[in-house]
Amino acid sequence: MIVDLEPFLVLVLGLRYPLHGYLHTLLLASLLGLSLGYIMFVLERFLRQLYRAFLLEPGKSLSLTSFMLAGALGAMLHVLMDSPLYDDIRPLYPLAANPLFNPDLTSMIYDISLWMGLLGAMYYLYLLASTGFKALKRRADASTGTSLQGCEEPHGKGAEKRPEKGSA
Repeated sequence: MIVDLEPFLVLVLGLRYPLHGYLHTLLLASLLGLSLGYIMFVLERFLRQLYRAFLLEPGKSLSLTSFMLAGALGAMLHVLMDSPLYDDIRPLYPLAANPLFNPDLTSMIYDISLWMGLLGAMYYLYLLASTGFKALKRRADASTGTSLQGCEEPHGKGAEKRPEKGSA
């Protein structure tokens, strides 16, 4: 998505520049992605609380390499998915042509994007639901001193037993 800053600025500022210019090349997109990965790695300690609030925090800290790799691959994938859609993209710059341009793939690319977005949203909702259930369970366990799993006594092993009905 950072790659689309370029067409956004061209449109908003009315620049005399190609809509899909140099940032829509694999070379510059990968460099931009590496830079963004580094910036996000540096900002992670400041954004950690926000990540935690939205359940986006991994179990362990990620390395600088993983951030930079994610940035580069994400930006290059963006260019590769845009290339069949727009004839003004030059993914293999300095090659002046777009050998990947194929408007017949437009529908398929949009469908893949839609389905991957829906799959990601469903997975995120699953994470929210499962984490929410675990938090409710922990809260219930802490307030009652019991576990929702199993058949434990209401107040632990040493609790007094209630007399059964009919016994004196």
